[in-house]
Amino acid sequence: MTTRRKFIAGAAVAPAALATPAIAQGKITWRMQTYAGPALAAHVIDPAIKSFNAIAGDQMEIELFYADQLVPTGELFRALQRGTIDAVQSDDDSMASPTEVTVFGGYFPFASRYSLDVPVLFNQYGLNEIWDEEYSKVGVKHISAGAWDPCHFATKDPIRSLEDLKGKRVFTFPTAGRFLEQFGVVPVTLPWEDIEVAVQTGELDGIAWSGITEDYTVGWADVTNYFLTNNISGAWAGSFFANQDRWNELPPHLQELFRVCCDQSHYYRQWWYWGGEAALRVNGPKMELTSIPDDEWQKVEDAAEVFWDEIAAESPTKAKVVEIFKKYNADMRKAGRPYRYG
Repeated sequence: MTTRRKFIAGAAVAPAALATPAIAQGKITWRMQTYAGPALAAHVIDPAIKSFNAIAGDQMEIELFYADQLVPTGELFRALQRGTIDAVQSDDDSMASPTEVTVFGGYFPFASRYSLDVPVLFNQYGLNEIWDEEYSKVGVKHISAGAWDPCHFATKDPIRSLEDLKGKRVFTFPTAGRFLEQFGVVPVTLPWEDIEVAVQTGELDGIAWSGITEDYTVGWADVTNYFLTNNISGAWAGSFFANQDRWNELPPHLQELFRVCCDQSHYYRQWWYWGGEAALRVNGPKMELTSIPDDEWQKVEDAAEVFWDEIAAESPTKAKVVEIFKKYNADMRKAGRPYRYG
């Protein structure tokens, strides 16, 4: 016998049951590739993707691949655009994005002094909107940008002056290499997994791709002897991207879950790198610290201002980004300590 109470109880359950068939028809599966090799990925991406998969349950799973496993890092953008890969974690520069903002990804010289500069630039100074517009033009969803480690030199021989940089064959990012050439650095591009052996065999004299945390984490501290405390950028700027069609197919709650997990990844890196850089400078046993005097290093910082203007002259969009960098850094200098020192 059906009572009124049983009927109402059944009706209350019905909407939830009717709301799930689209998900229940089959689990959504994405393939995602990161710029990072396994040792580094254990910190910069694995925790976030494990969290996503655990929360998404039987609704969605992200299969994570490491540097160059599916495609070379320099082909990541094209693979993402074609849909060969559904999502990517990388900087714009390394994955050769055909956009007006690509040059600013990775290490744009002296655009940031600290890791917190990057999310502030994106979330409070307008870079998010520019990146979204640029990637929308090419069928890619720019989801979230965040900061990684600063850019320092790890070398076999000590660097104590600008003269010591001359002729050094260094693995670095495209834009950073373009900037450093004026100081005699010879930029070299190699697959990420070949770097350690290239230093051992003498093909490379050093690396300008990371801070000291990564040097220890990925094994580069085992093949280099010196760490230069001067850096050309306070933080690597990287992002999470998705194929636009795949992103549009996700229900809103899974889009939001992905964004939240990206934010978790950004937060993890903030403290992991910040603490790691200090701890390894103080306690790391493998690398000797060297420095170029401030007055001499000022020449590099002055050259960055010229470089910024050269980039700004290339297009209106690049000029807009450079103007944001200039305003932001001027604001930080006016704000004083702890935002800027000196």
